[in-house]
Order: sequence, then structure tokens, then C-alpha cells
Amino acid sequence: MLNTRYARYGMVCSVDHLASAAGVRALDLGGSAADAAIATNAVLSVTAPHMCGMGGDLFALVHPGAPGGTVTALNASGRAGSGADPERLRAEGHERMPHLRDIRSVPVPGCVDGWLALHARYGRVPFADLIEPAVRLAAEGFPASPLLAPSGQLVGGDFAQMKAAGDLVRRPGVARTLEAIAREGRDGFYGGEFGEGLLELGAGEYAPEDLGKPLADWVEPWSVRAFGHDVWSMPPNSQGYLLLLALGVVDGLELPGSPDDTLFAHLLAEASRVAGYDRPALLHEHATNLVTEAEIARRRALVDPAARGALPGLTAAGDTTYLCAVDGDGMGVSLIQSNASGFGSHLWEPRTGINLHNRGIGFSLLPGHAAEYAPGRRPPHTLTPALITRPDGSMRSVVGTMGGDAQPQILLQIITRLLKYGQDPGTAVAAPRWRLGSTTGFDTWNSPESTVVELEAGAPWADGLSSLGHPVSALPYGSSFGHAHLIDVLGSGAQAGAADPRSLVGAALGR
Repeated sequence: MLNTRYARYGMVCSVDHLASAAGVRALDLGGSAADAAIATNAVLSVTAPHMCGMGGDLFALVHPGAPGGTVTALNASGRAGSGADPERLRAEGHERMPHLRDIRSVPVPGCVDGWLALHARYGRVPFADLIEPAVRLAAEGFPASPLLAPSGQLVGGDFAQMKAAGDLVRRPGVARTLEAIAREGRDGFYGGEFGEGLLELGAGEYAPEDLGKPLADWVEPWSVRAFGHDVWSMPPNSQGYLLLLALGVVDGLELPGSPDDTLFAHLLAEASRVAGYDRPALLHEHATNLVTEAEIARRRALVDPAARGALPGLTAAGDTTYLCAVDGDGMGVSLIQSNASGFGSHLWEPRTGINLHNRGIGFSLLPGHAAEYAPGRRPPHTLTPALITRPDGSMRSVVGTMGGDAQPQILLQIITRLLKYGQDPGTAVAAPRWRLGSTTGFDTWNSPESTVVELEAGAPWADGLSSLGHPVSALPYGSSFGHAHLIDVLGSGAQAGAADPRSLVGAALGR
């Protein structure tokens, strides 16, 4: 319980204590959990460009707080520009979308539209008041975190003089952009400095109308019943269904008495593998609901408790930030926002210094594929927020993690620890993890020959997994296994939360 924090009138968890403090400030101003999430994310867009920012995408789940309240889902992921041309990429010899420094892997960023849609539906405090801490930090400077500081010489720009943790970084273009959004709404972003620079940088990849179309859509969340609760996540183009399928599979298996038992890691890893082995064929923005009793039962039958099954699978890392907020009325927001791979595309909109994501790497270049790179399409996404409700419909938990393709695997472990084994948030979040890993790249589930179970230092399962046929490798304890955050609403109405110790400067703060 050392990592668990408790509060009565609201709580915010994020990867950066400066961001969490901005979220609590929003609650103190009378704001909702949605206001707190926006304020937190706005600061992260300043202080954590190696994970997220206004040049990336956003997904969120919201529970309004009242028992039986309807869970809503916000998809603010961007679409490829009107100039998207898969034939040109194939003619250049590409078999996959370019990973870095290629504007064609940069869909129009959806984050700002996500903030505005969330605020319009659930906000209580003026937008300008919410982003005031972010504007101040961008204009006056913020101390570089231990995770950001080593990147200064790599990316240059606003970070060129940054050499060590604690060095002050100023981002005047980001400050101007935030102020423009507060004054003019989406026109201050998509029609302002940023939008003009993106059109110029795109050199035909985008048309003005691509930036004029709102990118945030309220969609129906998907859910599964597991461990006596309903677990909610995003529908495609998110890979949230992988978490839900895996939870459904695990809920019907005979788990051991302790998560330290090898069988815990084996069964959860196998559930993840049978949930995701056919992801490349199934994940696209128009996919039908795969989380059915029949499909869960079919995949559960592929799990052998005594040995590793002969199925394909792999995963790889990425950079994202997750945050969650609960207010005193019980509203909960599970929000995830990302650049995809570290600083994203390593392209920067030149007028504002905002770095651009590379979520377009999720597109396929196979002719006729449902997720083929094409104008107006959304790419398959790794982002997987989660929200848990009790049988009466009241909110139990908001939880999520960074971790690229491994997000559903990390959440499967944390949610099982929380709901099945009754662990407190701090214990569940800090516990050593496994993930399905490979050395072949960012994409998921494409190279069965290279699949390994990567174990974090301190994990107790190595010998047992090897004996069950799993190739195993060891990695240090740290951010390569994600930054997960969790707020659990207790029966008393109080909140218990934990920020991941792997984030080094994360914080669970309450009031």
C-alpha cells in the first residue's frame, strides 16, 4: 500500500506531478473530472513532448458519476489527408508506412478537438482557466524531467539547450497556441499558426478542408463482464477489444491463488496471444464488435493451461501518456493521448514548435486492406483506455497505461490483480510485469518466430514459463513496461489511486 494515495473530494493521476497539480487545481475551481483531465493533459502537452502533445491523438471514456450512468466514449483520432496516396508509397518501394520523418505517416492531429468536445459536454470551468497552468509553464519555463532531459540533443528546437534534469525549457510557440485555442476555439489551432504551418509542411498531403472537419466523435464503448464487473474500452480503430477479449478469456479460466504463481503469467499471456494473433486482419475503424460470448469461448478453447500454444504473436514499444481523474461527485475520466513513437514522427510544425505524431504507421500498405492508407481514414491505434463499473452501473475504477502494443497486456495484469486478487492500486500498479515482445519493430502480431515473453526485473515467473515452452527474456524494471495509473472508488466513496513509479515524476494527487 506504500504507493496508494487516498482522497475524498477528487483525485488526479498522471505521469508528471506538475500536470496532476493542474488537474487538482481545476477541481478546486469547481471543475469536473473532465475539466481536471483537460487541465492535466494541457500541461503534459507542454512538459512531456516525448509522450504526447497537441500534435497527437486522444481517446477518453467518461462515467458521469450517478449510479447506472451511461459510459460514453470519445474518439479524437486524426484522419489521413486528402493527398494520401498508397500507390506512390508502394512505387517508392515501401511495404510499410514510413516510421520517422515522413509527413505521410502524420494524420491530422485530433487532440485539440478532443479537449474541446470533452469540455463542451462535461466541462464546468472556462477553458481559458483550465489551461492557465500550461500556458504559464510553456511561456516561463518548466524543469525538464529525468525522462525528457536526455532527449534534448536528439530533437533540438526548444530543447536544444537542455542537458540535464531540472534545466528550464521554454516553449513560446506552444504558449501562443494554447492562448489562441482559449480565444478562438478550434479555429485558433486548426485555422491558426499550427494549421497554416501543417499545410505548408504537408506540401499537398492535406487540403484546408481536412483541417476544417472536426475530428472528435462520440462513439459507443465496448464492454465485457469479468470478475463480477463490467470493463469498458474503446471500439476500433482502438485496439481496446484485445483487452476485453483477453479479460473474457481469463474470467473463464482457473487462476491460481496468487499472482506470484507461474500459472498467473502463463494464463494471462496465453489469453493475450489468443486475443490478438489475428489483429492485423481484424483491426480497422469499421470493425464489427468482436467481444461476444461465442468469440470469447472460441478463443478460450485455444488456451492450454499446461503449455504454450502454437499461435503467432509479437509486440513492440511506443510512447503515450495516460491520465485519469475522478471528482467529488463520482464522475470518472479515463483519458489517453499519444504521439505514437516517442516524439512521434520527429517532424515539428515550424511556427509553433509542436511535434507531430506518427500514428499513420498503423495503416496498411496492402492493396484493398480495410486499414489501407487512404484519404480520410483513421489508422489502427494502440491506445487502450479502460473504465470499470460495478454490477449496479456505478463507477469503480479508471485505469490505463502507456506501452504501445503492450497496453492491453499491461492492463490485463493490473485489472486482474485489482478485481480477482483484491490488491490495492499501488500494489497492482507497481508489481513486476510481463509483456509479449519482439525485436522486429513497432507493429503488432506479425512475426510468430520472434515472439518472447519479456519479464521485468523482479518478476517471479521466469523458470516456470520456460518449462511451459515460453521463450523468455529479462529487461530492467522501468518505463519500457509502461506508465500505468489507476483510481479506484471505494465503497465509502473515497478515492484510492496510484501513479506508476516507473514514471519517476508521476503523482496521484487528491483533495
